[in-house]
Amino acid sequence: MPSDGYVLAALATILVVTFALRALPFLVIGQLRESAFVQFLGRYMPVGIMVILVVYTLKDVSLSSGWRGLPELVGLGATVGLHLWRHNALLSILGGTAVYVVLVSTVLSVG
Repeated sequence: MPSDGYVLAALATILVVTFALRALPFLVIGQLRESAFVQFLGRYMPVGIMVILVVYTLKDVSLSSGWRGLPELVGLGATVGLHLWRHNALLSILGGTAVYVVLVSTVLSVG
């Protein structure tokens, strides 16, 4: 069993590290806002993440038989259409997902 001093030293270390990690972003926020790299990431990272998510989502879709792939393509089309219309990522994602879920669970359900 560790001694009381050891436990207190461990807790103090945890306290200092946790506080420092939470305070650090506030100390450097001014420099980060002016950074060209952070501005570049803010501009292009959301698009890159969306492309990765689309590719990952559609990688196993089989377009070779029957209605396979149709819900995914219609959902993707709804997502793109909503985004072009309203320019709202949350609305686009939720709307496209809703269209996909409705197609899979009701209209194109098998059995």
